[in-house]
Amino acid sequence: METIFGLPLPTLWFLVVGGVFSGYAILDGFDLGAGALHLFFKKEESRRIALNAIGPVWDGNEVWLVIGGGALFAGFPVVYATVFSAFYELFMVFLVMLIFRAISIEFRSKEPMIWWRKMWDISYSVSSIIIALSLGLVLGNIIQGFAIDKNYVYQGTFLDFFNPYAILISVTTLALFMMHGAIYLVMKTENRLYAKLTILVKNTTIFFVMMFALTSVTTLLFVPHMVARYKEVPYMFGFPVLAILAVANITRQISKRKYRAAFFSSAMVTAILMVLVAVGLFPNIVLSTIDPDLHITVFNGASTDKSLKIMLTFAAIGVPLVGVYTSFVFWTFRGKVKLDETSY
Repeated sequence: METIFGLPLPTLWFLVVGGVFSGYAILDGFDLGAGALHLFFKKEESRRIALNAIGPVWDGNEVWLVIGGGALFAGFPVVYATVFSAFYELFMVFLVMLIFRAISIEFRSKEPMIWWRKMWDISYSVSSIIIALSLGLVLGNIIQGFAIDKNYVYQGTFLDFFNPYAILISVTTLALFMMHGAIYLVMKTENRLYAKLTILVKNTTIFFVMMFALTSVTTLLFVPHMVARYKEVPYMFGFPVLAILAVANITRQISKRKYRAAFFSSAMVTAILMVLVAVGLFPNIVLSTIDPDLHITVFNGASTDKSLKIMLTFAAIGVPLVGVYTSFVFWTFRGKVKLDETSY
């Protein structure tokens, strides 16, 4: 098996896929969180400001999801086929909600009628919440495994995905995104909306910290395979410690009203949580609850070394370019939101 930087190609590609999905969670996470909070804003101007805070970046942030799906398909086709077929109904809901979120943002301000704008406000908020919950539900089931047979065909039902642990991860994901989105919005607003958001930031942070603590305890008690890897490699415990410190720093920075630092800590928490999942699962990617011998791993689910090497070249060029573009957009639209005739 070929290696690069001392790592087998499948392992390296596993890191690439994980990195891209982490980028998506960080970037689209605050968009979804802002959408989930949208109905808390009662005034027309406040809702428009909140929409325009994410207006220049939300569609570009979704590019990371497309890259992640493509990277998964290229690097781990068996995983791609198994996961997308097993979660078919859930991904259809996810896709429909992505469509509704997009058209809600674009259509809302096309007409002046109050009922028209309220309808799209509700659509925008509800679709954002369902997207976040769907992502968490998929992640929760990936963590604990689901029923796949020797042909990697899912043997359960759609309702099996709505188990207590997956629902817990789902709500925790929503809580994380709401906190992340509230911190982003408070950086982009001023005056009365800023004052309202300072309260929302505190409330959503409390909500997330509670869910983070509950999820951590539940995982330690009821999902032992996620802890096994840390016992085998003790220095990996540094990641949970970093997660706790980053969460603590969010509350510290918020108390000082240093929201930019709080936002970076929130992004770090999102990335570290993804790392915790990756470390807990490795070398597995998809766990079979029918038979441990049927787990799809980094090695038996990967493409050939030649394919991985070629795709790694494309990733080494494409991902940094998207990163530069994303940074450029954020830099261009930095500062507080100002409404004008071109605003949503």
